[in-house]
Amino acid sequence: MAEVVLAAEVGRPTGSRAVRRLRREGKIPAVIYGHGTDPLPVAVVARELRIALNSEAGANQLLSLDTGSGTYLALAREMQRHPVAQTVTHVDFIIVRRDEVISADVPIILIGEALEVHHGDGLVDQQMFTLAINALPTAIPSAIEADVTDLTIGGQIRVSDLALPAGVTTDIDPETAVAIGQPPRVITEEETGEGAESVEGAEATAESGGDASAEAGSEES
Repeated sequence: MAEVVLAAEVGRPTGSRAVRRLRREGKIPAVIYGHGTDPLPVAVVARELRIALNSEAGANQLLSLDTGSGTYLALAREMQRHPVAQTVTHVDFIIVRRDEVISADVPIILIGEALEVHHGDGLVDQQMFTLAINALPTAIPSAIEADVTDLTIGGQIRVSDLALPAGVTTDIDPETAVAIGQPPRVITEEETGEGAESVEGAEATAESGGDASAEAGSEES
């Protein structure tokens, strides 16, 4: 995975008023830390960070933070967001090394068509949407594919069935279900009975209302 160069402005002001002014200028306060480096407050352009993290790699995009006096290879982690607008308001950049294995969460994408499940009016129920993996920063995949082509009703795709790229491992229990072929939903007699009782009750109410109207009409005449 090639890194994206991102300018990181050092010496940003601190304090709530200064931070608000920084955000009005279209910048995001951030901190670079890790590997024994003292936390370094920086600011990055919000638009440039958004473009970088909207790549295929998403939040696992490898970043080269250029401070002017040096560069840091890092990943964006612990992103704080505005509770309403959901825009990023602060981000922690964790320094990584090209030769160290790190942990990351990678999305799981279902591929293929579970014909046996669909022909049986069943449902493919995805149980896991991300997988915690271990890999070098440059080997983190953008996604892990789970092929459901051979999935049957009552069958499962497990973590052990996933084809992980070379150099990628996971500590998740291999028997953990990723996707399950669910059978069609069966309407029970109890549900049918409740529905029938509701219909009968409605009809009885309508009939009694009609009788009452007829009696009222007879008394008036």
